[in-house]
Amino acid sequence: MRAVRHWSVRHARGLMRVYRLVEGALFFVRPIARRIRGRALERPVAIVERGVKGLLFDCIMCGQCALSHTGMSCPMNCPKSLRNGPCGGVRPDGNCEVEPDMRCVWVEAWAGAQAMTDPEAILAVQRPVDHSAIGSSSWLRVAEEGSSGTLWVHERAEVDADSP
Repeated sequence: MRAVRHWSVRHARGLMRVYRLVEGALFFVRPIARRIRGRALERPVAIVERGVKGLLFDCIMCGQCALSHTGMSCPMNCPKSLRNGPCGGVRPDGNCEVEPDMRCVWVEAWAGAQAMTDPEAILAVQRPVDHSAIGSSSWLRVAEEGSSGTLWVHERAEVDADSP
């Protein structure tokens, strides 16, 4: 799965276009999604989403997708489950301190974000994982809530030019 995950990061710009198309399609599904709430729609949508995102991003279905902010690199693949940047234990070769044979998820995220149309989106501060949403469909949440661009509304992190 890691090979496909790395491919997805290398093709982040194209996948972001697909992501936006899916989001646009969800706009048209919104009235149906609002009427058919609960398990009736959640289960089939989550099964399809798990298959697609599992293949492309090694997704664990946290229910709070941040791919559009993290260069199509899922932060939940970090062994420490960090959603806001590397832990400080990135090895000199860019690999993870916990799993030395794995490229750091955040090194990949930065590279993927730079290839996307809004490379500064990676600076958005991600909320901690809401464990009650694990296993649920983030696609369905977009369809029901009508979020624009992401599932969560974030403010850009203030970047202090003087900080290291």
